Amino acid sequence: MRQERKRNIFVTGLDPFNLRLLHSVRHAERYAFHTLYERQQITYAKSFDMAALLDEGRRVLRAFDRTVDAIVGYWDFPSILMIPILRRELGLPGPSLESVLRCQHKYWSRLEQAKALPDQVPRFALVDPFEDDPAAPPLSFPFWLKPVTAHSSLLGFLVKDVSEYRHALAETRAGIHRFARPLDVLMEYADLPAEIAEAGAWKCIAEEIISAGRQCTLEGYVLNGEAEVYGIVDSIRGPNRSSLERYEYPSALPDPVKARLRASAAKVLGQIGLDDTPFNMEFFYHAADDSLALLEINARISKSHSPLFDKVEGVPHKEVMIDVALGRKPDYPARQGAFRYAAKFMPRLYGHSADEIVTHAPSKPEIQALEEQYPGTEIQLHIEEGMQLGEDHHYDEYSYELGAI
Repeated sequence: MRQERKRNIFVTGLDPFNLRLLHSVRHAERYAFHTLYERQQITYAKSFDMAALLDEGRRVLRAFDRTVDAIVGYWDFPSILMIPILRRELGLPGPSLESVLRCQHKYWSRLEQAKALPDQVPRFALVDPFEDDPAAPPLSFPFWLKPVTAHSSLLGFLVKDVSEYRHALAETRAGIHRFARPLDVLMEYADLPAEIAEAGAWKCIAEEIISAGRQCTLEGYVLNGEAEVYGIVDSIRGPNRSSLERYEYPSALPDPVKARLRASAAKVLGQIGLDDTPFNMEFFYHAADDSLALLEINARISKSHSPLFDKVEGVPHKEVMIDVALGRKPDYPARQGAFRYAAKFMPRLYGHSADEIVTHAPSKPEIQALEEQYPGTEIQLHIEEGMQLGEDHHYDEYSYELGAI
C-alpha cells in the first residue's frame, strides 16, 4: 500500500513553543512544518523592509524542492497581510488581500462593520496626525486614538483631554513609520476603493470607548462562504481597563448572548467578504442594556488561545488553521481535553519605566517545580535578572507583561 505524501506547510515566524502545539494536532504525522521567516523578522523587528521580506519569502518558497501545500500564520501585522500575497502568487487557496485589509486596516474595517452592524459599532473618525492644528478633537473626550494598522496595542492611547490628545499625536508622529511604511507597500498589491486609497497608511482612527462590559473573543473560520464559531473565550482586562490580564475558556456568557454573537459574526464577515480562513473577533457585552459592541476582527487564529483549547479540547485550535488552509472542513472542537476550564494569566507591571532593571526573576528549577506542583501549568517568563523592562517586547503603552502562565 502506497504511503500518503506528507503535506508541506510553511509557517510564518515558527518558534519552538508553537511548533510543539502544531505537533499536537490530530494526524500531525501527515504534515511537515517548515519555517517561513524567523519570528523576529515579522514580529518585533524595529523596522520592516517589506519589499525585501516579500522577496525573501518568494526565494524560500521557490527554492523548496517539493510541493508547497499551504502557507499559514498566527502572528499579527505585517505577516497577516504578507501571507495572502504569497499564497496568490503560488496559486494556493485563502482569503483575498482586500478582505484581510478590510479587517486589518482599522478605518476600512469600521466602515464595513458599520454597514453590517450599525448598532454594534462605536462612533469613529479618521485622524491625520500630521495636520498643522491638532487641537480640535475628532470626538468628544474620552476616546481611543490608534494608527489604522499596528499590533499589540502599540501606539494605542486613551485620550481624556486636549493635552493628552496632543501628547498622543506627538508619540504617533514619532513612531507610526514602523507600521505605515510596510503598510504602504502592502496596500500597493490591493485593489482599493478611492476612499481607502486616500486614507492610506499614515492616518489614525479615533474611536468612542466601548470597554465597559464583558469582553470576549470568538474563534472561528469561514470556508466556502460558511462561517462557523467553534469557541468563545472571555478576556479580562487590568485595572486600567486597557491591558489584558487573563483569558478564560470556555466563556461564562449566557447561551442566548453567545447565539447573538455568532449571528453578528456571520453577518459582518459576509459584508467584509472574508472566506477560506480562520478568524477571531472581539466583542463587548453590556449586561445593563443587553447590548453588543464589536471591537475588532482578525483574519487568523489567536495564538494566545492555543494552549487553552489544547487543555480543554485536547487539541490546539491550530488544527483549524491547518484544515482550512488545506481546503478541508475542520472537525472541531475536539472534546478530548483533560480539563473542563483553562485560563492564561499575564501578570503585569503598571506605572514603571522602560529603563528600570529587573533585580530578580524565578530560576528555571523554581518554574519547573511550580509546573510539577500544579499539573497542566505552563509558565513562560518574558524577563530575566539584569535586563531592562523595555528590552522585552511584551508591553503596551501602559504596562509591561512579565510572563504568561
